[in-house]
Amino acid sequence: MTASANALNRFLASSKPSATFGVMDRVAARRAQGVDVISLSAGEPDFDTPEHIREAGIAAIRNGHTLYTQVAGVRALREAVARKFQNENGLDVDWRRTIVCSGGKQVIFNALAATLNVGDEVVIPAPFWVSYPEIVQLCGGQSVLVECGVQSGFKLTPELLESAITPRTRWLILNSPSNPTGAVYSRTELQALAEVLLSHPQVMVLSDDIYEHLVFDGLTFFTLAQVEPRLRERVLTMNGVSKAYAMTGWRIGFGSGPAWLIDAMEKLQGQQTSGASSISQYAALAALSGPQDFIRKSRSVFQHRRDYLVAQLNSTDGLRCDVPQGAFYAFASCEALIGKLTPLGQRLNSDEDVVNGMLDLAGVATVHGSAFGLGPYIRIAYALDSAALERACRAIRQFCESLSN
Repeated sequence: MTASANALNRFLASSKPSATFGVMDRVAARRAQGVDVISLSAGEPDFDTPEHIREAGIAAIRNGHTLYTQVAGVRALREAVARKFQNENGLDVDWRRTIVCSGGKQVIFNALAATLNVGDEVVIPAPFWVSYPEIVQLCGGQSVLVECGVQSGFKLTPELLESAITPRTRWLILNSPSNPTGAVYSRTELQALAEVLLSHPQVMVLSDDIYEHLVFDGLTFFTLAQVEPRLRERVLTMNGVSKAYAMTGWRIGFGSGPAWLIDAMEKLQGQQTSGASSISQYAALAALSGPQDFIRKSRSVFQHRRDYLVAQLNSTDGLRCDVPQGAFYAFASCEALIGKLTPLGQRLNSDEDVVNGMLDLAGVATVHGSAFGLGPYIRIAYALDSAALERACRAIRQFCESLSN
């Protein structure tokens, strides 16, 4: 018998590659050909990792911290994670109920892989981060996608949550601030969702707080287990250093939850990666324990960019964008562009066509909203310097003006 694609795991065979990384690959290929492309597709800060964190990584190498660590992470980092949850989120966390993984994505994967059986359901508000449904599928579960449109600020409501829960529901994934919309749940909104969840004790909650420190306009960030302590034994609170400290490549995520779940995730990780990079762990320790001024400064820069971008988008014919409250994404409606013709005579039949046309004709890379579960929108990441952002906005405007009916 010859091995072929038929030999693939059936869950993997039916899964889709990441749409965001697909766009990033196209950008890299064009740049390799000498084409000038402005990328508004990457979900990572454009700043360098702060120097004291980089130096901590170098020191870890020089001091010989280059061997295996405990599977769930070095104790000093897990203690720092527990302090972070205590001091910033009001969660009474023991370091033994924390886990450190190779990025936030692995925290999510480990939790779902450790708990889902075939046929189990996971409620995911849409728009959603592109990897949520794919991870659910890879773990044998079934995603229940709940459309949350602009009328609700792209946020899940208690009524929508109640209608989505069945006896087979195992998890709810909640992301605030949101990728791709930048929506932020208030304390009141989280409490209303909590009231529904209290009536369904079989439902766990994965609270993805990775953009926690990127909240604008003086808003206060809240996480579900903080708002409703009665749910703490059913909530995995996930975070990491990638977005807050510009450390996407260091690959460190962490989480805290009920002891049985953390133990199961550690057991899985022990047979999977054996733990996160030792060097990256010591850099993450410096991030959590050292100066925090980088967060305040980067948040101010991102808010300034957001204000500029949203103003430019709303002054461009065919685009409409509400003001996002957090993260570094704008989620702009391109509904008015659907059906129009490009100068090359190509008709834009979908938001994916809009994104492709914008890349081909304007040299600007974005990601289509339908990849995140809601179209016709485009996601624009404003994690790039002001000069490049201004050039991108001009190119987007020119592209929209070049279209005809």
